[in-house]
Amino acid sequence: MPFESLSERIQMSLRRITGRGKLNENDIEEMMKEVRLSLLEADVNYKVVKKFTNDVKEKALGEKIMKSLTPGEQVVKVVHEELKALMGEEAVPVKYRAHGPSVFMLVGLQGAGKTTHCGKLASYLRNKDNRKPLLIAADIYRPAAINQLVTIGKQLGIDVFEKGTTTKVVDIVTSGIEFAKAKGYDLVIIDTAGRLHIDDYLMSELEEISKIAHPDEVMLTIDAMMGQDAINVITTFNERLSLTGCILTKLDGDTRGGAALSIRYLTNVPIKFIGLGEKLDQLEVFHPDRMAGRILGMGDVVSLIEKATDTVNEEEAMKIAERMQKGVFDYNDFVKQIKWIKRIGSLKGILGLLPGIGKQIKNMEIDDKQLLYIEAIVSSMTIEERQHPELLARSSTRRERVAKGSGRPYPEVNALTKRFEDMKRQMQMLSNMNSDQLATHQQRGFLQPQIKQKKGKGKGRGNFRF
Repeated sequence: MPFESLSERIQMSLRRITGRGKLNENDIEEMMKEVRLSLLEADVNYKVVKKFTNDVKEKALGEKIMKSLTPGEQVVKVVHEELKALMGEEAVPVKYRAHGPSVFMLVGLQGAGKTTHCGKLASYLRNKDNRKPLLIAADIYRPAAINQLVTIGKQLGIDVFEKGTTTKVVDIVTSGIEFAKAKGYDLVIIDTAGRLHIDDYLMSELEEISKIAHPDEVMLTIDAMMGQDAINVITTFNERLSLTGCILTKLDGDTRGGAALSIRYLTNVPIKFIGLGEKLDQLEVFHPDRMAGRILGMGDVVSLIEKATDTVNEEEAMKIAERMQKGVFDYNDFVKQIKWIKRIGSLKGILGLLPGIGKQIKNMEIDDKQLLYIEAIVSSMTIEERQHPELLARSSTRRERVAKGSGRPYPEVNALTKRFEDMKRQMQMLSNMNSDQLATHQQRGFLQPQIKQKKGKGKGRGNFRF
């Protein structure tokens, strides 16, 4: 997970001061030493570390905080604000042209995921901003680059303009933009050639494309795992092309996150998007405030809600909610919810966005295949059994038949039916409560996520109750 090690270290440092009635300068100094070390270990540039720690220390020693009733919480707030400021305060939107197709140029080194992110970006902007995108295959040097982009386009249902590897890049781009204008595309994304290292020939070619295409956005795809060397790459590209933003790729594979914390302050180039996986829908807008919240273990409920809104049919969700309240929730409804969860993302990723859950799941091996097993079990039920869950709950013979049909062990089927009945009873009980009774239940923890870890050495496996 992104920022995992950094998040753990910073949270540990802050935990020592939260809850204290009073703080003194020595407390702040000790905390800042640990924060400084954690940032350096996360591969954050030393200039950024120095500015961040000085700013936090100055504000943390302010009169308002030192005399506050909750000084520890106030310091956490200062750290959150400074992290947010370091990464750019607010999300920076893409710029579209008022008339004619907007042109975006994606540039970068080989291996950063540039071609894949051309497809991701086109798909994201088509869905979010209702754009009609065209991809232009302008990487004629890397073997199979054009075929890769064409394949991605087919998977996403997005058109790709290509003229093979023998046509000059400048001619491909010129023809592609003319084609877009003629066919009514309102967004053109150019996949340019990458290199294993920066060279003058590459930069000259990119400058030539820029002069012809007049791009509204020139975005650099940069590998998050490059660490501090990412700053040198961004600086060089920015000097020649005037970058409008970055797409930080492979952030899910970098537990440190130093590049994300250094880029904006050192280069003034905003991070506009982040890639959090290999799937073509795993692209997110970079929100500094939300990312700061993730680092500090506050979760990111807003992003989770946005993902749910994008993937879940609101009308259908309301119908299922009403059925749950009435106590007529069945296995068909349950499978629909499982499919929604799978579309939102991995279980560990979803739980990681919830406040306070991240630390609990850190050492757990959460297997998303469990959702497939549940679907297999439900698929082996008859139509009557899916609509009337009590039939399975009452009959061991039916459960044995479902276990054989799904290829899952009988105890697994047994556990599913038992938990399903427990969940139905809880829903019926909660629907009959008034607001005071519900509040009391919440305080006792009945509505909190139940996450358990099996005993034993090494990593545990999470047990989740629905």
